[in-house]
Parts: sequence; structure tokens; C-alpha cells
Amino acid sequence: MTTRVTARPTVLFVCVHNAGRSQMAAALLTRAAGDTIDVRSAGSEPANTLNPAVLAAMNEIGIDLNNAKPKRLTTDDLEASDVVITMGCGDTCPVYPGKRYLDWNLTDPAGLPIEQVRPIRDDIAQRVANLLATL
Repeated sequence: MTTRVTARPTVLFVCVHNAGRSQMAAALLTRAAGDTIDVRSAGSEPANTLNPAVLAAMNEIGIDLNNAKPKRLTTDDLEASDVVITMGCGDTCPVYPGKRYLDWNLTDPAGLPIEQVRPIRDDIAQRVANLLATL
């Protein structure tokens, strides 16, 4: 007998400004998983716009984030998520019982040139691939 799971897992990526790391991770997971996973991203203190070097680095690999906007982390985002991945938001990210939490220690791309953003992007891409294998 085969058990069929109908609900899609929801993954939430959280960083402080939601202008770099979490946006890259969300876009990479969306591309890799298609519609099999619900993907969200948010920030504890969202910026006004995405980091230009992040936009350029993602564009290099065929992901257009020009219409992406930083979003504020809400209780609803956390409650709706099965997996919460934090990226440098520290104590500003509340913890909800029953959620799977991962903390990815990644360099913040804020203010970095594209040459330094590319390795961060590539690191996130590898972590996303590893995460996808566990969902």
C-alpha cells in the first residue's frame, strides 16, 4: 500500500533585511522544486529594495528578481511554515514549537560587490539542493 501525501511543505527563509540571502534562497528553491513546495521569504527589518548585486548575481543564472520586494516577517508566515530557515536574524526571529528550524550561517551580501556575492549565491544553491533532498 502506498501512502500519498497531498499537502505541500512550506519553507520560510528569514534574514534581517529580506533583500539578499533569503530572497536568493527562496528563488533558488522555487526554481528547483517547482510547485511541489510553498516557498516564502521575509525579514525582521525589511529593506526598501533588494540589493543590486544580488539582483545581478541571480540574473546571471537566469533568475529575475526585479519584481521581488522585501517583506516583513509576520506571525502568519511562521505559523504557516513547516521549515523555517534563518540567516543571521538572531534573537529577532521568534521560535514556534513544532517547526523545523535550521540556521544557515551565511555572509550578508549587503554592500558587497557582485564578485563577493556570487560565492554566497553558490553556497545558498548548494544548501537549497541539500534541503530539497530532505523534504
